[in-house]
Amino acid sequence: MTGERRGALPVRQIRAGDRRALGRAISAIENGAPEADALLKALYRETGRVRIVGFTGPLGVGKSSLINALVAHLRGQGRRVAVIAVDPSSPFSGGSVLGDRIRFDRPADDDGVFFRSMASRGAAGGVAAATREAARILEVAGFDDILVETVGSGQVDTAIRDIATTSVVVLVPHLGDEVQTLKAGLFEIADVFCVNKADLPGADAARRDLVELAALGTERGGWRSPVVLTSTVEPSGIPALWEAVEAHEAYLERSGRRPEAERRRLAKEIVGRVRDHVDAELTERLERDPELRRLLDQVVAREVDPRTAAERLHRTRRARG
Repeated sequence: MTGERRGALPVRQIRAGDRRALGRAISAIENGAPEADALLKALYRETGRVRIVGFTGPLGVGKSSLINALVAHLRGQGRRVAVIAVDPSSPFSGGSVLGDRIRFDRPADDDGVFFRSMASRGAAGGVAAATREAARILEVAGFDDILVETVGSGQVDTAIRDIATTSVVVLVPHLGDEVQTLKAGLFEIADVFCVNKADLPGADAARRDLVELAALGTERGGWRSPVVLTSTVEPSGIPALWEAVEAHEAYLERSGRRPEAERRRLAKEIVGRVRDHVDAELTERLERDPELRRLLDQVVAREVDPRTAAERLHRTRRARG
């Protein structure tokens, strides 16, 4: 394109929501390509205004079907929706194991919906740093709402709070998940609870249990997490679920807590990026620096323990600036 250097990502096409340009940009982000770095820096000022709704919870609770139904509901309102499905990474390629064609079923000619599967690449909670940046690209492309579904590892799938403005924890009846949320840490991150598969017996009891647990929890500045029953079979509860999300987003505005939450998320992102840079630098030095290789040899030989080696490595790095 005129005015863009060869190899650069097409900014104007991304702003226009071009599918191929979006796919190319997100792939570049996932692969850590240099052109993605330049693109993200150039577009950052245009981000931060769109709600990002995260869906997490144990495997098998029907998050993908729920998001499908929610997308249909939002499209019925004329809203443009992007979905990022963060899947487990392949141990061989590092790529996404599941695909958006498997997980979602939407008309191919609907330009108001964009689906993308991304690999977690081992990130805690299944939310890779690339997911945050992909959401920014999709915001610039003009999508009104961005939905993020995490891997669904249950016990550790709490990192969604580091990207989502509203976090929805999805559970189902008769799995004991209503109580396990307290142990898993999901209770603390839930802005909205969703009991899915409400067509099954025990849904009302699960809702009552969660309401009681929410009442026992710490109130976050005036917000008490609501519990919504949904079913994608009947279907039912989908509009109520989105109303709960919108209520939380309105609360963030009304209470003035949105800037505080954004500041916390960005602080974690910055620290994470610095950690990634330091990790890459030290890993390379351990392979190339003769002195550090000797230190690693001493650890392998059990002459020096890993903690002491790490302390020495840290002191060496600080001394070198």
